[in-house]
Amino acid sequence: MGEKQEFAVVPPSPALYWVFAAIWLALTAVVLLRTDASAWHADPLPWWLVPPFACALVVIGPVILLLRRHISIENETLVVGAGLNTRKQPIADLVLEQARILDLDEHVELKPMLKLFGAGLPGYRTGHYLLRNRSRAFCLLTDRSRVLVLPQRDGKYLLLSAEKPRELLDRLRDLASPAARG
Repeated sequence: MGEKQEFAVVPPSPALYWVFAAIWLALTAVVLLRTDASAWHADPLPWWLVPPFACALVVIGPVILLLRRHISIENETLVVGAGLNTRKQPIADLVLEQARILDLDEHVELKPMLKLFGAGLPGYRTGHYLLRNRSRAFCLLTDRSRVLVLPQRDGKYLLLSAEKPRELLDRLRDLASPAARG
């Protein structure tokens, strides 16, 4: 009891960070081009230094949330943290006999279709989604090629991009087995 076991999450593609850099550059360029330099008074800080730092503050928040992703098992509960979302799912409420590891490009019925609450960027989906099969799912997806699909008893799903999905699934099955509880 009280034991916490962490499972690594597949990191998102490095290209995603370049998207944020491009957004920062575009914002900075627009602000610099639209700023009237003559309106600035003689300050110890040059006027052209303010926009890059102000735009960095706008971009840094989402980047920090992008870094917040974890999967752990605590006290027979699967805990998934993704951006602003945290999902605590009792292992007993998972239908582990139907759990599997899939490629979402081959099983398109389980692809996230509509974001309900979360973040959706190229190669990164976190939060609550409506799937193409019209089911709801909590997603932490950074790699669609090896996704651990965990059905819940209420008809919803958990879709997770664990670095070692087989290890996570085996641990969940061990904890759910009657021998482990008894």
